[in-house]
This record gives sequence, structure tokens and C-alpha cells, in this order.
Amino acid sequence: MSPVSSLPLLLAAASPSPSPSETPTTPAVPTLEDAQESATNAASWVEENWSTWLAIGLRVLLIVVIAAVLRVVVRRAITKLIDRMNRSVPATEGSTLGGLLVNVERRRQRSQAIGSVLRSVASFLILGTAALMVLATFEINLAPLLASAGVAGVAIGFGARNLVTDFLSGVFMILEDQYGVGDTVDAGVASGEVIEVGLRVTKLRGDQGEIWYVRNGEVKRIGNLSQGWATAGVDVTVRADEDLDKVRRTLTEVGETMSKEEPWNELLWGPIEVLGLDDLLLESMVVRVSAKTMPGKALTIERELRWRIKKAFNAADIRIVGGIPAQPDSPDDDSAAAVSPPSVYANSTSPQSERATPITPSGVPAK
Repeated sequence: MSPVSSLPLLLAAASPSPSPSETPTTPAVPTLEDAQESATNAASWVEENWSTWLAIGLRVLLIVVIAAVLRVVVRRAITKLIDRMNRSVPATEGSTLGGLLVNVERRRQRSQAIGSVLRSVASFLILGTAALMVLATFEINLAPLLASAGVAGVAIGFGARNLVTDFLSGVFMILEDQYGVGDTVDAGVASGEVIEVGLRVTKLRGDQGEIWYVRNGEVKRIGNLSQGWATAGVDVTVRADEDLDKVRRTLTEVGETMSKEEPWNELLWGPIEVLGLDDLLLESMVVRVSAKTMPGKALTIERELRWRIKKAFNAADIRIVGGIPAQPDSPDDDSAAAVSPPSVYANSTSPQSERATPITPSGVPAK
């Protein structure tokens, strides 16, 4: 080796080597061999696990497709069931009255509410079950999730038990068709016309225009004044010496005339009947008149009946009695007779006034 060529080697040997603290921090640039090695490892990992991932993906896809198809089928089945309920009209004792008792719009609203609740519950159950099955497919431990959900459900149910009670009561009220929008009901805590039926709260409009918000869980009884028919009853009190046949004949004529006139012939769902004596006293007797009417129209029929009965009785010279009779004014009455006479004590010189004067004690001068 020539000296010239060996000079760089000698200089490198003579130069001091850098300490570990003086080592440069410049990152090493990956080489082509490193990239090839990484690609080879990734390809081998994909080759080893592609079948597993493909199976998981196909399983998830199958679960999603089955859940979607099942949801569509269940919702359509519920819709068809509600439509069938809408078309089926219950007969009422085979009479023509049954057709009038069926409120088509009311039944349509009720069926829509029931269908909405059922569809929502079905969708929640199907999609919730599908989500849990997808998580289980990825080998996620569902035990802590289900335990946490159970504890949270118990806590929420215990804290919001009134809310749950209101919701369940509302569902059963709709399913059983206890009342609907437009009905006049007596809910115990409030009464009035139903303007909105919810799953938690029912809104009533009272007689004075006020709106009552009644929680469904607080309703213990419901008096529906708009279902079926109403009964209009009028008690007519006459003197005990009146001719009963004449009274019955007059009341029957009033009922027949009213039943043939508009709009009372539509509001009356049955003939106006004279039921007979409802009460019998020494000086008076009570005759009962009754009729089946359209729901909510009983008070209107009663007012019209009283009006017509009063006019018919006046024409037939039948006197209606009851209550405290009015005292007639007598022409011989003297208005001054009701004034009390002056007292004898008003005259200071009368014997009574002198006897009532206190005795003056001896030795005391009289004033």
C-alpha cells in the first residue's frame, strides 16, 4: 500500500472518536429494504386474517339485512292490522242505532295512535337487538354493557316511576278507547271537553274555557259523557188534583211534535217517553219525561222540552207547581198596618213612664 493511499486511514485513526453524548440525533432515513420488509409483513398479516375479517363482515351485513327486512315486514303487518280494525264496524244489538254510534274520525285517530306506538316499539326492539348482535360479532364483551344498562334502567325507572306510570296508563287508555278528542269526560280531578290525548298528559277544556292538564297516571276513573248515547230527563210537577190522562196526552203531543221538527229529529235517538209518576205528594205529583239523545246534547233537549211543556200546559190550562208559591197582593191591604204602634214609653207623662222612672234616694236632690 502506498503512503498516499494510507494517509486517510492514518488520519481517521488519529482523530478522537465522538462520545455517546456527542452522537448526532438525526433520524435514520428508512431504506428501500425496510419498506419492502413492512409491506411483506402487512401482506402476510392480511393473508393470514382476511378470511376472519371477511366472515365478520358478512355476518354483520347479514344481521343488518335481516333486521331491516324484519322491521319492514313487522311495520307493514301492524299497518294492515290497524287498517283492518278501521274497516271492521262493531254491530250494536243489530239496530240501526249502532251505525250512528260509530264515529269514523274518532276511530281513525285512535287507530293511528295505536299504530304509531306499536311501530315505534317494534322498531326499537328489532334495531336494539341487531345492534347487540353486531357488537357480539366483533367479540366485544356485552356483560358489562348489559349490566350497566340494567342498573341504569332500574335507577331511571325508580326515579321516574310516575313518568312510567303516566306513559303506561296513556297507552292503555288509547288501546281501550276510554275517551278521545272531542269527548266530554269527568276525570275526577277535572272535567271538560278533551282537546288532546297524549301518552303522558290529557288536556281538558273546562266549562269556563280553562285548560286542565291531567296526568294519565292520576286518573282513577273516567266518566265519558260522549260515548253511546245520553239521556234527557225532565221532571214536571203538577197539582195533585190534575187529570193524569190529560197530562199524559199533553206531554205525548209535545214529544211527537218535537220529534218531527228540525234539528231535534237528528238529536233525538229515540222517542220521547212519558215514564209515569216519579213522586206523589199530598199537594203535588211529579211526572217523569225521558228520551235518548245524541251524546252531549241532553242538556239542550231538556231545555227545549221544558220550554215546549210550559207552553203546552198553559194552553191546556194545566198548572205547574213546585217550590215556594208566590204570595198574591191583596187590594185591601193597608200599607200602614204593617207599621208597629208607638210605645207608651214614648210619652213621658204616661203612667208607664212614671212607674219606670227610677226612685230618687233620700237626701239627694232630684235633678
